[in-house]
Amino acid sequence: MKIHLLSSLFFMFLFHQILSCVILGVSGQCLNDQRSLLLQLRNDLVFNPAFSTKLVQWNQSVDCCKWNGVLCDTNSGGRVISLELDNESISGGIHNSTALFGLRYLEKLNLAFNSFASIPIPKGLQNLTNLAYLNLSNAGFGGQVPVEISTMTSLVSLDLSNLFSGADPIKLENPNLRTLVRNLTGLTELYLDNVNISAQKSDWGLALSSSLPKLTNLSLRSCLLSGPLDSSLSHLHSLSVIRLDGNNLSTTVPDFFGTFSNLTILTLSSCSLEGPFPETIFQVPTLQRLDLSRNILLSGTISHFIPNSSLTTVVLSYSNFSGSLPDSVSNLEMLSRIDLSNCQFSGLIPSSLDKLTQLVYLDFSFNSFTGPIPLFHRAKKLSYIDLSRNSLTGSLSSVHFDGLSSLANINLVLNLLNGSIPPSLFALPSLQKLQLSNNRFSGKVEDFSTSNSNLDTLDLSSNRLEGSIPESFFLLERLNVLSLSSNSFNGTVKLEKIQMLRNLTRLELGHNNLSVDASTTSLFQFPQLSRLNLASCKLSEFPNLANQSKLTVLDLSNNLIKGDIPSWIWNIGNGGLSQLNLSYNLLTGLQKPINMPSSLGVLDLHSNRLQGEFPLPSVASIYVDYSSNNFQETIPLNIGTFTFYALFFSLANNGFTGTIPQSLCNSTYLQVLDFSNNKLNGSIPLCLLENLTSLGVLNLGRNHIAGDIPDTFSVNCSLKTLDLSNNNIGGNIPPSLANCRSLEVVNVGNNNFDDGFPCMLKNSSSLRVLVLRNNTFHGELRCSMDKESWSNLQIIDIASNNFSGELYPKYITSWKGMMLDNDAQPRRNHLRFAFLNLSNFYYQDTVSVTMKGLELELVKILTVFTAIDFSCNNLSGEIPETVGNLSSLYVLNLSHNALSGVIPSSVGNLKQLGSLDLSTNQLTGEIPNELTSLTFLSFLNLSYNNLVGMIPTGTQIQTFSAESFAGNPGLCGFPLNTKCGSNRPDSESVASLKRIEFDWQSIFTGVGYGLGAALVIAPLAFCKEWREECNDKFDKFVKQMFPRYGFSYIRYDGKVEAVEKVEDGMTDDDDDEDEDEEEDIGDGLSRGKYCVFCTKMDIQIKKAMHNPKCTCHFSSPPTASSSSSSSLLVKYH
Repeated sequence: MKIHLLSSLFFMFLFHQILSCVILGVSGQCLNDQRSLLLQLRNDLVFNPAFSTKLVQWNQSVDCCKWNGVLCDTNSGGRVISLELDNESISGGIHNSTALFGLRYLEKLNLAFNSFASIPIPKGLQNLTNLAYLNLSNAGFGGQVPVEISTMTSLVSLDLSNLFSGADPIKLENPNLRTLVRNLTGLTELYLDNVNISAQKSDWGLALSSSLPKLTNLSLRSCLLSGPLDSSLSHLHSLSVIRLDGNNLSTTVPDFFGTFSNLTILTLSSCSLEGPFPETIFQVPTLQRLDLSRNILLSGTISHFIPNSSLTTVVLSYSNFSGSLPDSVSNLEMLSRIDLSNCQFSGLIPSSLDKLTQLVYLDFSFNSFTGPIPLFHRAKKLSYIDLSRNSLTGSLSSVHFDGLSSLANINLVLNLLNGSIPPSLFALPSLQKLQLSNNRFSGKVEDFSTSNSNLDTLDLSSNRLEGSIPESFFLLERLNVLSLSSNSFNGTVKLEKIQMLRNLTRLELGHNNLSVDASTTSLFQFPQLSRLNLASCKLSEFPNLANQSKLTVLDLSNNLIKGDIPSWIWNIGNGGLSQLNLSYNLLTGLQKPINMPSSLGVLDLHSNRLQGEFPLPSVASIYVDYSSNNFQETIPLNIGTFTFYALFFSLANNGFTGTIPQSLCNSTYLQVLDFSNNKLNGSIPLCLLENLTSLGVLNLGRNHIAGDIPDTFSVNCSLKTLDLSNNNIGGNIPPSLANCRSLEVVNVGNNNFDDGFPCMLKNSSSLRVLVLRNNTFHGELRCSMDKESWSNLQIIDIASNNFSGELYPKYITSWKGMMLDNDAQPRRNHLRFAFLNLSNFYYQDTVSVTMKGLELELVKILTVFTAIDFSCNNLSGEIPETVGNLSSLYVLNLSHNALSGVIPSSVGNLKQLGSLDLSTNQLTGEIPNELTSLTFLSFLNLSYNNLVGMIPTGTQIQTFSAESFAGNPGLCGFPLNTKCGSNRPDSESVASLKRIEFDWQSIFTGVGYGLGAALVIAPLAFCKEWREECNDKFDKFVKQMFPRYGFSYIRYDGKVEAVEKVEDGMTDDDDDEDEDEEEDIGDGLSRGKYCVFCTKMDIQIKKAMHNPKCTCHFSSPPTASSSSSSSLLVKYH
């Protein structure tokens, strides 16, 4: 018994000794020399104790192997093998630290995310011969990587990445990349992000593949690498992670990436990749993350995803991938993020997306997807969905997002979605942002429960919503943005309701049918807004916004506000106002003092009744519009000081006098300068054309400017629109105008030019509109051309000049802009000049044309509108047969010349022709039967020629009156009284033409099957000298013409403006496409809403085609002979 007890005690003692040794070994009791080195290191390092979590806690009373960031070897009796000092705010003391370099057993050193202020990487690191893992990423080191690093042959992982490059970024020049890695053959992980490796040039791939056969992780993001991707990289079969983002590789993606069987991550964003992407890479079963974003020249399609794919992230945004998304996307069972935004994808969005149960983030914006939005029932983790800027159709049901309790962001902006908005959408518990603007949602918005709402952004603008604004909107306490503009909401809104939305910073109620009541509201309790839009809200006075200290954008346009602009308005936002729009009101003056805030970049006061002192804009102005007011003064001579940074400056439609100030030549950023329709005199400053090289639009039309056009157009000329019409400018067209190779519109009509045909423009291939009418241009219509020119020309008007010679068939065949391919559909875009692209601002071109015997000013020039007017010249010879090639031509006027020969039968090919005038020439022969096929023809004048024979019979041609055929003694048949076979001559002759009294009612009785409603017009008989006689009949003509064609019209400041339904035979799909560009106009027209625009400058922050001023008339739609329409605006002067 005693022996047994002694044995038990002995074994217990032995077990205790063994256990003590084990515990001591596991704890890695720190050796004294190691402790001393660590304490010395802490004393050497310069760090901020307030941000330190490791060094600051090192304590001698505690075993150093238990210090934060320290790891000891369990088998070597307490030797330090790992030191993790990342995020310790260390800024110095390491460069000559003998303590650090004395820790010779270190296998891992991590100094990442410190602040070493661009000091070089310490050379003493080479003493750490056992080091396998070295992480110096984002530690603030800079300069050349020391060659000593290349001797650390034990390294397995090296990370010198730097996401925050300092004054002296890390670089590999000497040694270069090849020298650095030559001896590091055991390296498996290499991270050199933002290290300058440009010295290695394009053989960096060979340097890696020849030295690092075991490499698995490679990250060389933003290293200034160049392409191509060397084929030797295919030897690195073990690669699992490849990150080469942010290098200008300018190459194709090699197929061999698809053979890497261990590949898990491939990111190549912003690499200037090009060509087709190998689809086999999508099939790599181990691939988890693929990022090819921001490679706009990289193309590709996706035909199939393999079953059991490992992909969790697919990012293809801002690339040229196209085609449809396959149903097999459902095979991506692990997918959590997919971003296909800003690509060229089309077709339906697969309904199989509903099977992706791990999906969190989905962005398909800026594509061409069509069809309905699929359901996402099973994607319970979905938190972000962006399908904006596609062509999605259909409606939203209450079940579309049912059960998605994590959904925080829904963006469906700029689609074709319709129907009502389900109330359940507003009630999603996690929803923060709901953006549904620029769709076709209609009907009333019903109230909903707001008790658990987290909504901070609600944007329903630019739809067709109606009824009163739901009270629920004013109960969303967390709401930051409320945008309801450009709908049909009605009723009265009291601004005091907004006071409950304490977090609101952006309120947009403009362009509805609302009446906003701000008269009884104390706005001192109003939330501090940064953006306020109350346009078209029937305001009769300024709301008191004096206490708004954060307001930067204010839009009170299109209201009924009278009187002076108050002086306090310049002080709102504590002087931080950046955009102010007071256009389309009844304002008459500006209250003094005018303390224009220095931050005011956009100032829009146009279309008021302002007069008196010229308000000098802010020196920071980029957009200034004072057009359509009653200013009568001279333009201040120092105006250029205040428009130095301006991109847009318009004083059009005022009464400004004097000369154009020379100081404007300092406004070198100007893109649009419009001083048209004033009383300016003097000449065009020489420096204006020479200095303003960014100028895209110069409009000085309808003034009293004289002299010549300076021959100073810069070689860097950017002009797209040049309008000098209706002045007293003479001389020649300057040769330097040839420098303006981007010209689209040139209008020098109604001046005193005495020059030949402007052949200097022969190389302006972008030219669309050329107007030379009513000058003294002379000579033949030909230039020496080596190639076809003016392939985009759609309007050419050289009427009332002294041009002579023949019409050359070669030039007519080069005008491709007047030809329509057989299978092409005309697009209803408008000529315009875009500026301030981020805000979708644009300048609308105008031009006057003679059509149907009347001079019209087109305020919006459709790119499908085409016209040729060569009338009132001395042209001779025959009409070329090639005129029949201009298959999209709408207006052809060759009247009052000396043309001879027969009317070519090819005119019958002009199926779009709406107006044909060949009168007062010397044409002979019979009227071609082919004219009977011109079913769109609504105006025809063949009078005063030498035509003979029977007028062709046909439904269209016989709707015209006898005046269309008068003065041709040899013609017979209806509608003439002369029967065929009768020899009774017509008593009228060409010589009596000027004495004719036109009967406008009888002329327009024959319009019949025309292109649709005629434009608003200013009667102008065929040549300039008869204008006065026609003006007297204008009112009578309007009363007879408009009821027949369904016009709504008004007189405004001596001008008549109207909207016509222009028939173009487009399909419904094309109409949909047009509505995307011209939503507000298109919507109005489709609902019988006909709008009168009083300006040619249309501005709206979100939609370029929206015009803030639209005087609307509701009536039955105009009748027309075609199935579709688009808007075209005209003005009579």
